[in-house]
Amino acid sequence: MPELRYLNLETTDAAFNLAAEQYVFDCLPRDRMYFMLWQNRSAVIIGKYQNTLAEINRPFVQAHGIQVVRRLSGGGAVYHDLGNLNFTFIADAGDLETLDMKLFCEPVLRTLAALGVQAEVNGRNDMTIDGQKFSGNSQYLRGGRIMHHGTLLFDSDLSVVSHALRVDPAKIQAKGLKSVRSRVTNIRPHLREDFPLSTFRAALLENILRETPGEEYRFNETDLAAIETIRLERYDSWAWNFGASPECTLLRRRRFEGCGTVEARLFIEHGLIASLQFLGDFFSADEPEDLAARFVGLRPEREAYVSALEGVDISRYFLGLDREALLALLSE
Repeated sequence: MPELRYLNLETTDAAFNLAAEQYVFDCLPRDRMYFMLWQNRSAVIIGKYQNTLAEINRPFVQAHGIQVVRRLSGGGAVYHDLGNLNFTFIADAGDLETLDMKLFCEPVLRTLAALGVQAEVNGRNDMTIDGQKFSGNSQYLRGGRIMHHGTLLFDSDLSVVSHALRVDPAKIQAKGLKSVRSRVTNIRPHLREDFPLSTFRAALLENILRETPGEEYRFNETDLAAIETIRLERYDSWAWNFGASPECTLLRRRRFEGCGTVEARLFIEHGLIASLQFLGDFFSADEPEDLAARFVGLRPEREAYVSALEGVDISRYFLGLDREALLALLSE
């Protein structure tokens, strides 16, 4: 078995942590296995093949300052906060030609068992306690190298999970792999003796090192500079986190007193508005198509809409409607 190097990441920036994963995978020596423990402040992590807008409750995410970052591996969207612990194994794949989730989950299961928690691998990529999910896992296999990462809900705010990842299917028609929502639970209520996440983190690392002894690896200045470049070019960019999404159509519909029903259909391509169509039973003095043209090429977000509508008399296009009402409709 190759030597183990472990990394205890201290940053809670999701873009940096995912960049660090990629750097370890791509650049550090392949003659050893790497084990990483890391946490993110509030963030939604999107699977590589998912449509970001179809996975997040955008108004809630923006209002609460939740990061949205796409990862390298497939699978569904997950929510991270400081009550959640993430772990990563990176190693040469050897004879492994297909993804094997259970192989890398077993050390976590053994740690939990030692703490009095009986858990199991369930379904494609989940770990569960009494049928309730506490861990989602995914893998990335390229060039004879494998990266396995998973979430461990220890003491997360589960109410935020349900809000951040809730999307009304009537408001978006999207391609791309959809997340499957499951009943979730935290690990902490199931412990034989209560203790904080910091103690659990130490116990997991101790167990991993007992099974596979190794030494700590700390990023040097060269490492950190390379990670920062990856972060800026990929994980902190709109092009990767939103623009890499499959095409989708955002549907916005509302009835306004004194105006009638206004429906907006925004066709999104590469994360930007490719076209916009207004429908409804409203009256107009000018053609809504002329107004719609102002939005083409913009990001589908309120700040861009405000800019597009600057100096525009909305009532010319929708009799009885004002600018704030239209912004509210488009920003739902």
